[in-house]
Amino acid sequence: MTRGAGRAGAPTSAPRTAALGLAGLTALFAVAEAVPRLGLVDPRHLPPATAVLRRLAAELGDATLWTALGETLRSWALGLAIACCLAIALGVLIDAVPGLRAATASTIEFLRPIPSVALIPLATLLFGAETGSTLLLVVYAAFWQVLIQVLYGVADVDPVARETARSYRLGRWARLRHLVWPTALPYVMTGLRLAAAVAFILAVTAELVIGSPGLGLRIQLAQSGGAVTDVYALIVLAGLVGVGVNAAVRAVERRVLAWHPSVRGEAAR
Repeated sequence: MTRGAGRAGAPTSAPRTAALGLAGLTALFAVAEAVPRLGLVDPRHLPPATAVLRRLAAELGDATLWTALGETLRSWALGLAIACCLAIALGVLIDAVPGLRAATASTIEFLRPIPSVALIPLATLLFGAETGSTLLLVVYAAFWQVLIQVLYGVADVDPVARETARSYRLGRWARLRHLVWPTALPYVMTGLRLAAAVAFILAVTAELVIGSPGLGLRIQLAQSGGAVTDVYALIVLAGLVGVGVNAAVRAVERRVLAWHPSVRGEAAR
């Protein structure tokens, strides 16, 4: 109650937030432009921001770049979808079967901290430098983000509501649809938002390290060819795509949770 009142009492308007964000980007651009031009860093290692943006504009006219970006986004979207479906199904199953949560807790805590990049040798062994390697890493990384949130969500169902549902003899499907899912959905969307960012990072990382098709492979080729400005331009592009991915998932989250008090409060502010 107190925390919610504190947030409502200090609203931040959307125009002000946008202005602050633009000011931050402008400052970053100015620093990136000034540092190499003042000789603080060798321009061969860090080109001025204007040179990077010019190179990025030139790259955007190359059809092969869009093909590579499409490969990355395809791996990201497919891996994220597979991870979400598996995590939601497993999370609901763990909640529905008595004793399964306790039986799987140690296994989950053992597997969850394993870095996805540690699976690169296994992915390469199974799929080589192909999209399958990227998908394996993306699915593994995104799966745990969603599963943990689903487990928190199903555990947050009011025990009184559970007992009421049982007393009214609601079936498993009715309880899942009308009781468990509405409670868990905000957690699921939080997991999706976290998983979307992690999945994109892993998609680019896998392409960069393994050499599977995509934006990461293009960065690797530019680096191996000594095209420093191209490398920075592609990194900037990856950052812009990441921002777009996050904005798209946040838009989906606001739409799906339009009924939730937190989203209604955010819209009111």
